[in-house]
Amino acid sequence: MAFTLTIWGAAVGLVAGMFIGGNAAGTAFFNPDPFLIWGAPAFRGLFDVSQAVAIGSLVFAAFSLNDRSNELHKVTGLAAAAAAIWTLSGAAYLFETFLTVTGVQVSTDNTFSQQLWLFVTQIQLGQYLFFNLIGAAVLTVLALLVRTLTGTAIVAAIGLVALVPLALTGHAAGSASHAMAVNSIGIHVLGAAVWAGGLVAVYGLRGRIVGDALVGEKTIINRYSSLALWAFIAVAASGVASAQLRIVEFKNLATPYGALVIFKVAILIALGVIGAVHRRFAIKHLADKANMFYRLVAVEFVLFGAAIGLGTALSRTAPPVNDYPLGKLSPAEILTGAALPPELTPIRYLTSFSIDLIWLGVAAAAIFAYVAGALRLKKRGDAWPIARTISWVAGMLLLAYITNGAFNVYEQYLFSDHMLAHMLLTMAVPVLLVPGAPVTLLARAVEKRKDDSRGVREWVLWAVHTKYAQFIAHPLVAATLFASSLVVFYFTPVFGWATRDHIGHEWMVLHFVITGYLFVQALVGIDPGPKRFGYPQRLMLLIGTLTFHAFFGLALMTGSTLLLADWYGAMGRTWGQNPLADQQTGGAIAWGIGELPTAALVMITAWQWARSDRREAVRLDRASDRSGNQDLSEYNRMLDALAKRESKD
Repeated sequence: MAFTLTIWGAAVGLVAGMFIGGNAAGTAFFNPDPFLIWGAPAFRGLFDVSQAVAIGSLVFAAFSLNDRSNELHKVTGLAAAAAAIWTLSGAAYLFETFLTVTGVQVSTDNTFSQQLWLFVTQIQLGQYLFFNLIGAAVLTVLALLVRTLTGTAIVAAIGLVALVPLALTGHAAGSASHAMAVNSIGIHVLGAAVWAGGLVAVYGLRGRIVGDALVGEKTIINRYSSLALWAFIAVAASGVASAQLRIVEFKNLATPYGALVIFKVAILIALGVIGAVHRRFAIKHLADKANMFYRLVAVEFVLFGAAIGLGTALSRTAPPVNDYPLGKLSPAEILTGAALPPELTPIRYLTSFSIDLIWLGVAAAAIFAYVAGALRLKKRGDAWPIARTISWVAGMLLLAYITNGAFNVYEQYLFSDHMLAHMLLTMAVPVLLVPGAPVTLLARAVEKRKDDSRGVREWVLWAVHTKYAQFIAHPLVAATLFASSLVVFYFTPVFGWATRDHIGHEWMVLHFVITGYLFVQALVGIDPGPKRFGYPQRLMLLIGTLTFHAFFGLALMTGSTLLLADWYGAMGRTWGQNPLADQQTGGAIAWGIGELPTAALVMITAWQWARSDRREAVRLDRASDRSGNQDLSEYNRMLDALAKRESKD
């Protein structure tokens, strides 16, 4: 019933959206037959619904259900069925997209098959759809085989990866707002999948909970409600960001594209109101209001489907505003899709911004969750040092600034700006985050689950104690990753990928932060992890690793060859240093910027060393008091024995 209602809602939303958007009779560029006009979006709607159910149900199961339970098996079975529909509808959508884009006629000759193969292997749109299709097929098989929570989480992660190609398609691919468009679409699709797919899984378990059905059902619904709240925030924020890119001015809401946006916003508000009713009333009184709860859920299915259908129609409707460069393009526009920004001055470090929705969201959520955890401890009378909270918040604010401020504007054009951002991400941000001890706070502030399910607390502690995490967090391994990343990143094609490709850029930020975090954690960390070295060895490890940084910086300072000549050397920049001099400045930054974080690490290590010595001295004093100073008496007797031996000699 849940899937059927969602499909009906999607059909209504799609039909209405196609007429409102003016796509019911074809487009100015493509005027295929009616089967393609309606077939491609219809398959895309079915594709979107089944994808959401497959991925959302797996995420819900991983965070809500008991390990190896019957409920887990039922939900993974649901996910497998949805993934199978996703695979079939995805294949049909890919095929019809090929026919629509190319305008070729279906035939059985070799030319047709060769053109189709070229589309899925050489044309970017075809590649993205094909990768998504492969992910759906793999998900179908794995969801049938999985039986444990760990396996379910891994399969859910594979499904989330399969969403990435979809985020790279759609409006603004290749435009000046490409990064924001990709991030907003990706977050939107992910949030909608968790929200809608999880709700289908909840409905599928209705009346099938083993044991006390009412208690089990209420617990599971509460867990889903928490996931749905975060998903709602993600969908709302990303939807606003995406619409802002296309609408720009309120007058554009009067266009067909704007009308579809208004309808989607209305559905989002309606779903938010229903969610609020669930959280504040229906769930609390589930014993008496179960029928009301599930009637509201049925309405949600229809609304979710309508939103997906409208979204499908929206993706086929021309936006009123686009930022594709027109006319004669400058070198910067050819390379980046955006015009060259004005010269970087000190004041522009404070006034220039380029929003990265992913990292802005990560920083905001991390600050909120951390502060909420600290307040929870305080409320129940437990102490949590304010210095840790300040350090964590400062680290996240710095991360948000680096990924959304002037660095994100200029690092594509200035190697020195890129290097400064790199050094701050890998050294300054971790130095602030690690003393915050987020894992320790999470373990203390979040209540431990007493069944065999895993919430955020259980998953984080599981991840920290896996053999893989223990290996990469070992001080020698962490130091090796921290140091070798410089050579591997800058002297291999990885640097070019991270510079030119948005996904590569996002990976770069994540990699820098994680390798820096592991290294700092190995030196001064508080959270659980592998056994750390003694304090003298830690200082030697710090000095040795950062010496490698200095040699790397010196190599760039004295180098006479551009690392990315076809990028930084071809940007057409007329202000600032020439590309080679700018790269040498970047080398100086790599050499010198580490001084402040290094000094901070040395001070923290020395302070921890001194505290450790004081604690050891206090421990020994207490042990001596408990034994009646026996250790001191034994020491004096040893001295007397030595003195007598010397007198005899």
